[in-house]
Amino acid sequence: MKIIKSTLAVIAGIVTGSIINASLIFLCNIIFGSPQGMIPWDEKSVIAHADKLTTANFASILFAHQAGTMAGAFIAAKIAPFRKMIFALVVGVWFLACGIYAASLIAPPVGFTVADILLYIPFAIIGGKLGGAQQQTRN
Repeated sequence: MKIIKSTLAVIAGIVTGSIINASLIFLCNIIFGSPQGMIPWDEKSVIAHADKLTTANFASILFAHQAGTMAGAFIAAKIAPFRKMIFALVVGVWFLACGIYAASLIAPPVGFTVADILLYIPFAIIGGKLGGAQQQTRN
């Protein structure tokens, strides 16, 4: 039963984080606008229009990535039957890998890329702690 719950924790974390991420990106595209002709859910369209994204677009993408990671890590930690932080970090590493892949496609500004990559794991840790993972204490 623990293996099923463990697998569910990771899957639910990734799905939840992805939904939060995509929803926030969609909402931010409505608020801040997106380049003329860009279809936000079409990878080829985003790649073709990436050079026209504004600082506000990149800031909102950074926010969406980290909020999605934190939410996914939170859910994974809530569901995980044991070692909750490990499951939160698995979700964080998943989103980190996806973020690196996305950055390789559109070549965003260096500052955005560095901030994005450096923040995935800290936000996964925050989500894991909020989800019930206890910090180890030294004796």
